[in-house]
Amino acid sequence: MRTFTARFATTDEIARWDELVTANPNGGNLLQSEAYAETKKHYGWDIRHLVYECADYSSYNLVLEKRIPLLGRYWYLIKGPDVAGVEDLPGVLEANREFVARERLGVFAIRIEPDIVATDTSRAVIRGLGAVKVHNLQPNDNTVILNIAPDSEAVLKSLSSRGRNAVRRAMREGVEVQSMEATEENFRAMYSLMHGTLETKASVGPREFGYFRRFWGGFMERGQGHLYFVHENGVPSVGAFVINYGHKGTYKDGGSLQKRNQYGDSHLLQWQAMNDMKALGCTEYDLCGTPPSDRVKDPEHPYYGLGLFKTSFNKTVTDFVGCYDQVLSSAKYTVWTRIGERVARQIHTRRTGQQFY
Repeated sequence: MRTFTARFATTDEIARWDELVTANPNGGNLLQSEAYAETKKHYGWDIRHLVYECADYSSYNLVLEKRIPLLGRYWYLIKGPDVAGVEDLPGVLEANREFVARERLGVFAIRIEPDIVATDTSRAVIRGLGAVKVHNLQPNDNTVILNIAPDSEAVLKSLSSRGRNAVRRAMREGVEVQSMEATEENFRAMYSLMHGTLETKASVGPREFGYFRRFWGGFMERGQGHLYFVHENGVPSVGAFVINYGHKGTYKDGGSLQKRNQYGDSHLLQWQAMNDMKALGCTEYDLCGTPPSDRVKDPEHPYYGLGLFKTSFNKTVTDFVGCYDQVLSSAKYTVWTRIGERVARQIHTRRTGQQFY
């Protein structure tokens, strides 16, 4: 087992944050980025930059922190820790415990969310650490990931027949995909498309518009975000917001009019985005969110409709281990799980009208 130490990042490291995160063992995650941190600090979170070090590598991880009255600090290690494999989690969790105690940080629990594929072995390792399984928070804890490293023709042939045929038909029929600028008008049009799709196909609603305006704008300002539209009868009919971060391209947000005439428009948009991400150096493309692999055909799952579309590119769903809590104070964590978290979420929503996480 590797032995790790933990510390906060230096000022210089924070200034080079995206460069360092994307050099992590798994290439980092857009939810560990500078742009995402900038968004979350306006929505009730304090930002911490945490570094794990061992003899073989360093790992840079974003921590979202909330101060909970009477209990202390609660950390959300979003999409982290980024480690070389599940075998490194014991060393990292021990480093968390030692760091919090040594620096007297007053953290009573740490929610971890490593991008480690769920297998019997990985689940057993995490359970053996005493971590507590909790509900997953991010949509791409179950997702479809495409390898876009080969040449474009090989990638197109690798798509499922439904997806491949839709792309080719849209090309033949002259469907056009446009890259859009970061304007208020375009953001509002994108939000409208997304809102309608989520309510129809996912049985959920998005956060308020202001959150996405800040999120999309932050990534586009850094050259990491890309907004695409397909138009029909002069208005946006399909939209997608795609992020390039390190070697990963991610279809983060999307939506479409439910009644439209251009066949394959949404598939062609994704195909264009994949090729653009490949040109920017990405080798994988995450379609970001499906039902779990064992429920992908369950029409009762809230992401069933989204899953139908995304598995038309690749029928294989990747399941990650999701969220676990590392308990640092058993007494305080008991209070947190019995009443604290529920009350904190209720108070936060009443005061701000926003989601707690």
